[in-house]
Amino acid sequence: MKPRTDAATVRTIQDLVGGLCGIPAASFTRDRVLQEIGRTVLDPDSLKSYLYFRRSHYTRNLIHRGDLFEVVAIGWEPGQASAIHNHRGQECWMGVPIGRLEVRNYRLFEKDETARTCRLQPSVRYIMDPRHPAAVDPAEPIHSVHNLIEDGCRAVSVHVYSLPFDSCEIYQPEQGRYYDVSLGYTSRFGVLCPGEQAEAV
Repeated sequence: MKPRTDAATVRTIQDLVGGLCGIPAASFTRDRVLQEIGRTVLDPDSLKSYLYFRRSHYTRNLIHRGDLFEVVAIGWEPGQASAIHNHRGQECWMGVPIGRLEVRNYRLFEKDETARTCRLQPSVRYIMDPRHPAAVDPAEPIHSVHNLIEDGCRAVSVHVYSLPFDSCEIYQPEQGRYYDVSLGYTSRFGVLCPGEQAEAV
């Protein structure tokens, strides 16, 4: 994780998406995108029209999707967490404009693709908040994200994925197994997806 610099300025989510769209594909690297995110403190009000929350699980709210990258805002109620997962080898950058989140990384020691078994070991943990974005470490891409119950408030994370992907691997270290899951959205461009129920921010 790399901390922000003092040059960070408040921008809207639309400004951030515009800045990302201005990066040529050849320059859309881990450090360059983190630099773009790191100079931004996102205005929470600019996210309101995109955000939904659900008490049963976190929500995935699509803000932008193109061939090169997508931007997703995830809404977390207190105590909610993701499963341990990977990103199919794609890059991921994360910022937290509202609240704070803990990321827990894992090292993969064994993986049998035929038996669908694995062996993980917990690695580093770190906190993300409005002034501390992060990029997923390609050397340790397996992680989980947690809105700690003791913080007692909602949190919102904004994720940039490149390239966009529609499935990931979920790991269950207690059982020593992993499996594929398809990814969907709670809302797309501010509108709830068919069959979804959630609370607006």
